[in-house]
Amino acid sequence: MQIFCGLLLALATLGASSCHSASYYYYKFPEYNYAGRPVPPSKLAQRVMIGLTANGSSGSLQIVDASRDIRGNVQDTVPGFLISGYSSGFPGTILSFPSELRAYVYSSSDGSLTNINYSSESSSGSVGTFESGSSSVAVPPTFAHYYGAEEAAGVLEVIDNATGSSYGLNLPNVFKVAANKGDTVALAMVRNSNVLYRVFKLNQNQYPTQQAAIAATGSADCQPTLLPVYCVVSVPGTYDKPAGVYFSLDGTTAYVLNCGAECGGNTASVTLLQQGPLNNNVIPSNPIQPNPMTANVIVPGGVTAALSDGSTLYMAGQQLQPDGLFTGFLSTMNQATNTITGKYSISDGSHSKMLFADNNTLWIGSQFCATGERHKLFTTGATTQAANYNCLTMVTLGSATLAPKIMPAINQAATGVTAVTVPHPNQNNNQFYYGSLTGLCWVENFNKIYTAYGGQVHIFSTVDGSEKDNQYVTVQGTALDVAYMDASSDDAN
Repeated sequence: MQIFCGLLLALATLGASSCHSASYYYYKFPEYNYAGRPVPPSKLAQRVMIGLTANGSSGSLQIVDASRDIRGNVQDTVPGFLISGYSSGFPGTILSFPSELRAYVYSSSDGSLTNINYSSESSSGSVGTFESGSSSVAVPPTFAHYYGAEEAAGVLEVIDNATGSSYGLNLPNVFKVAANKGDTVALAMVRNSNVLYRVFKLNQNQYPTQQAAIAATGSADCQPTLLPVYCVVSVPGTYDKPAGVYFSLDGTTAYVLNCGAECGGNTASVTLLQQGPLNNNVIPSNPIQPNPMTANVIVPGGVTAALSDGSTLYMAGQQLQPDGLFTGFLSTMNQATNTITGKYSISDGSHSKMLFADNNTLWIGSQFCATGERHKLFTTGATTQAANYNCLTMVTLGSATLAPKIMPAINQAATGVTAVTVPHPNQNNNQFYYGSLTGLCWVENFNKIYTAYGGQVHIFSTVDGSEKDNQYVTVQGTALDVAYMDASSDDAN
């Protein structure tokens, strides 16, 4: 009897030990975690956060295990993970800062900008409220200011954390704002305009009234009315419907992305500006200011988004075709000579997402792709890659001639050809088109990217572009944006 009891005890001890070891093995963290980051409550080492909405007014931030592509844990004891305390209705924009262990999530349903703590996987509360439906927010990683372009109100909002105050600069039709990483330059763009604006801060009590500051500096507006603190002033240069800004890696140049014909203008181009004269501490001495422009480079393929590897500027946009439709292109520019070196066919649509990933790949995402030239080819029965009118493009870099591929790879049925459909259709069961791509992030060293694609989560391999099984990461609702929480830098999202 004693032997039998001892055997049972030994087996029980072994079982408990085995379970503990298995659990530890499943989620093992190094003794000294990367950059001293704490082990999060979920115990997940590779996390992707998904912003989703159920009905436009009820939203949440979910977390999935991005190494295993599952919603819960491997022991199947936790069915899913959430960012606790977050409840805004439409978390459509995630500004992710994994180096700083946080993110800022903008919800267009209530205008809230919420601080998300990656360490505790919880909301740290709203840091400010912009107008609901605001087109654009910008948060530099210094977190000294938050900027919001409130198009409907015609206001460029500046939240200053040093003073704890918010300043609403009147700028009718402002729809885009961009700030550099050092928070020394903030630029604003106005819809259907060829004017670019910058924000600058006055010295304390420099001007007694708003009118005096405007007259002395040539500003469009200064706030507050008495003893103004912030002003917005136009920047001399050559522009054609500016729609975005890319700041150089070395901090010297601002590349203004002129949308041109795609936005109702004439000629797409990129305008190079020196960042020094745009500094928010540079106060104009008179209404006529020096021109900071160093070059204006025509981009025949169009440009609404850009990304650089330090020597080449990759630009995505659309070019107007003779039939009145647009088609997408990736253009490359040598940053040493400011010359266009290539133009390559990519997905149609309004391009807004670009990032580098594993296997020397570049990924480009766009929205509303079914309105361009590729959809016309698709409906007329073309059976080549050109007939694929989806919104994600994979580009393998490193060769003299790039060969972009639209993902997922599909092919319409035709005589003698077997149809190739999307591998994991969304709820609408469209066999050839996912819809707009609104979220994109790179899961470093795992050869994959996560996307919010047509309102659902889809995962793609950086090795060959194939789509991975997404059945265990799909969400109930509409996926709006994604962010890799455990990236080594802020550039993986």
